[in-house]
Amino acid sequence: MDYKKTNSAKTTITNNTKLFEDRVGNIYSAIVALEKRSNQISSEIKEELIGKLDEFATHNDSLDEIFENKEQIEVSKFYEKLPKPTLLAIRELLDDELFIKQDIKEA
Repeated sequence: MDYKKTNSAKTTITNNTKLFEDRVGNIYSAIVALEKRSNQISSEIKEELIGKLDEFATHNDSLDEIFENKEQIEVSKFYEKLPKPTLLAIRELLDDELFIKQDIKEA
């Protein structure tokens, strides 16, 4: 999924928990699924950011000299403006893009 072009909210909004219950069947299962998906999204974004920042990295042994790279700063600012992974996961659930596998346990 392209997280840069999502229509997810950029700030925290109040959601009706009934929407989550209707899609999953249980609010607690929905919360667990959203937590797992937001962790996946977070790690994907982190890997992508580290990969882009490594393109601009200069490796030198001197700790005295630290150079500011404008491109590196712009990339960092762009990723800071992205919606939080939790909000992206909620948007996926509400748009029916998130598949939740439910275990059926017999008592």
